Amino acid sequence: MAPVLLAVAHGSRDPAASASIRRLLRVVRSLRPELTVRCCFLDVAQPSLAQALAELSGRQPILVPLLLGTGYHIRVDLPAALAAAGLPPARLAPALGPHPLLAEALADRLTETGAPADAPVVLAGAGSSDPTALADTARMAGLLATRLGRPVTPAHLSAATPTPHQAVAALQAAGHPAVALATYLLSPGFFARRAATTPAHWTSAPLAAHPAVARLVLHRYDQARAATELTAAA
Repeated sequence: MAPVLLAVAHGSRDPAASASIRRLLRVVRSLRPELTVRCCFLDVAQPSLAQALAELSGRQPILVPLLLGTGYHIRVDLPAALAAAGLPPARLAPALGPHPLLAEALADRLTETGAPADAPVVLAGAGSSDPTALADTARMAGLLATRLGRPVTPAHLSAATPTPHQAVAALQAAGHPAVALATYLLSPGFFARRAATTPAHWTSAPLAAHPAVARLVLHRYDQARAATELTAAA
């Protein structure tokens, strides 16, 4: 029996955020209907990770973080939760980003806004005090730039600079009055509302249930499952 895909989202007080995560996982299930897919949250929303692990009734999970970068949750919280449950570290998949499939989703979301193909782009990530997470956002900006064929400026909605407001303003001051903002978030909520307040002419929606994100969730699951099987065989 295949391990359960236990998707671990950040969690939010905004019910629209949880709803968007559940829509994403419905797409994941449609792509691989034979796989058991469950969801939990690190904060605020329910079920918690501890609850979800307790409800597996002995079935082994693969934890797939629905997180876009390798920050504190990936490096500390999730490995600690696995250790507390007596599960090996290999059962934790990498963060979703950075990855070319996210560049595909981001490019599609920008196209949906009607932004022209030559508009300068700012990538608005959630932000972090963790330099690894900031580096991941910068790498994602590079992947999106490759996808779009034009430069992309990374920015951060919290804890670091430049902020999206600063990045958009800098591009406008440099002679680009019409700037596009790529919202590098999975779900609606506080940060998405903040991203929508910049003076950018076009602001994309969060990635949510984009099919490329669903394919990436399954790719990360497959990566971790292969690592687990390799460890078991060693």
